[in-house]
Amino acid sequence: MPVEDSRLSGFYKLSVTERRNHIAKLANLSPEDVAALASHGELSEVAADRMIENVIGTMSLPVGVATNFVIDGKPYLIPFCVEESSIVAAASNMAKRCLVNGGFRTNNDEPLMIAQIQVLETNNIEDAKEAVLTAKYELMAMCNSLPSTMIKLGGGCKDIVARIIDTVSGPMLIVHLIVDTRDAMGANAVNTMAELVTDKIEEITNGRVHLRILSNLATYRLAKVEATFSPEELSNNGSREEGKNIISGILEAHHFAMADPYRATTHNKGIMNAISAIALACGQDWRAIEAGCHAWAAVETGKYSSMTRWRKDEQGNLVGSIETPMAVGIVGGASKVHPAARANLAIIGVESAQELAGIMAAAGIAQNLGAMRALATNGIQAGHMKLHARNMAVSAGALGDEVEIVANIVNSQNGPVTQQLVKDTLEEIRRS
Repeated sequence: MPVEDSRLSGFYKLSVTERRNHIAKLANLSPEDVAALASHGELSEVAADRMIENVIGTMSLPVGVATNFVIDGKPYLIPFCVEESSIVAAASNMAKRCLVNGGFRTNNDEPLMIAQIQVLETNNIEDAKEAVLTAKYELMAMCNSLPSTMIKLGGGCKDIVARIIDTVSGPMLIVHLIVDTRDAMGANAVNTMAELVTDKIEEITNGRVHLRILSNLATYRLAKVEATFSPEELSNNGSREEGKNIISGILEAHHFAMADPYRATTHNKGIMNAISAIALACGQDWRAIEAGCHAWAAVETGKYSSMTRWRKDEQGNLVGSIETPMAVGIVGGASKVHPAARANLAIIGVESAQELAGIMAAAGIAQNLGAMRALATNGIQAGHMKLHARNMAVSAGALGDEVEIVANIVNSQNGPVTQQLVKDTLEEIRRS
């Protein structure tokens, strides 16, 4: 169920158990969900052995909750599964800075996926294309003849498109089945439909069908999100002048990413820090999502560029937006098999795949802004290394209370925080 408020003052000061219990109360989690979030109940070896092959164990990653998100007027607590420090804090910080302007706004596409059917060795490829389009409704009916809950809920094959492409192997006819997968990610459904119509397509094209597989470039399934940030909210102390300077620096950083693929790659990695972390937490196919997002960043403009767009409006506010493929689901797959994924979806309280897509894209905007704001002001390392100091202390061999003591000492000093400084600090406190 949705939470009533996503702003959790002092949340970071609580212990892990206290945080988990607090979230459980806010999101009305079941005892099973709470147990799944605890390290001892996340994923049994029996369940793991059913999910993939040759299982030898499991591996855990931290799950943190991003706060302060309001999306389409609803507050959300958003679980991130990620190993890198500062990501959750940065997203939460930036989400808070657009609350005065209503938070994030979504306008997502319907959940349409593409199945591709590769047709080779036709006598006349143009005639074969026309034959497919002429038989469109017959092929769609075959696809929708499957006994499927998805189809009963209004999903199913909605269109068929045929394209001719030139390749090293010669021209190929590529048939696209456009399938509404409702609240499922949809891979199994679209692949099954593609295989179902294979014989019929070979018959009407006088060709040979080769590959039959979904495309992870889900261009009909874009998550579209926008947010507005005032200069005052982006400043450190409410100063409009400082905020205007920060906005100018952010836009310069964005224009760099728009023009240069070397910068765009790192820029977009920051966006995926949020999108992939939520996908992993919620049992999504995060590799497919990443592939689709990065491909769209190149396809949309003809060259690899920024996934986000940033501009200044007439009032001097910073407006950020993103339109990117987001093939996610809340039924089937690991989202239902993995107990921690089920628990994390319960924390968010989503009711549809489109809602989850919008949440993930909103988090991507927040994460992107956090990185650009840091780069445009103090540099990326200042905040990141402050939060990373505890990890460095553990790497240096700190135990128990030593971890916080070392982290506090090195963070209080001027200059860069290095692993050698952390090691020397640990040795010094042990000597004293």
